[in-house]
Amino acid sequence: MDPVTGIMAVSLGISLSACCGFRVFLPLLVVSIAMKAGWIPADSSETWIGTWPAIVSFGIASLLEILAYYIPFIDNVLDTIATPLAIGAGSLLATSFLPVGDWDPMFRWGLGILTGGGIAGTIQLGTSALRLVSTKTTAGTGNSILATGEHLAAGIGSVTALFIPVVMAVICLGLVFFLIYRLLVRSKR
Repeated sequence: MDPVTGIMAVSLGISLSACCGFRVFLPLLVVSIAMKAGWIPADSSETWIGTWPAIVSFGIASLLEILAYYIPFIDNVLDTIATPLAIGAGSLLATSFLPVGDWDPMFRWGLGILTGGGIAGTIQLGTSALRLVSTKTTAGTGNSILATGEHLAAGIGSVTALFIPVVMAVICLGLVFFLIYRLLVRSKR
């Protein structure tokens, strides 16, 4: 694999993993459709992502997840459930785009879990904290606006990542570093 293809693949994995931090299933749906349409190549071990059963499953899960975030209190409970799911989905997507033949599977999955899972988990925890603040300050009425922004970030970010993955990876990494910085500043207070 040439360096440019490797950078594009890693950037795509990072970008899509970050989008999993906003919504777990929407980036998986976008990748599933893109693989089925032939826009992105599917590795032999991940071809299941681009099948009709996967598209239908991710589509239903995305719809239910999006609708659930508009129900007060359920959105906060869903954040608790979504955090480990986002880490898993982010790890899967990051690993899916790493080269198979060139790297040892243990290294490939370890790198996918650390980068994809770490990025998705950081963003998910950041949005969960933001939702808790919104719930406390607006009695939950502002959560629907926040949820809409998260849906848009996950959907538009996932589609954009397919076309300009390096730019999206830089934006997503910047967001992760900003969230970590804010957390460190808050913990010092």
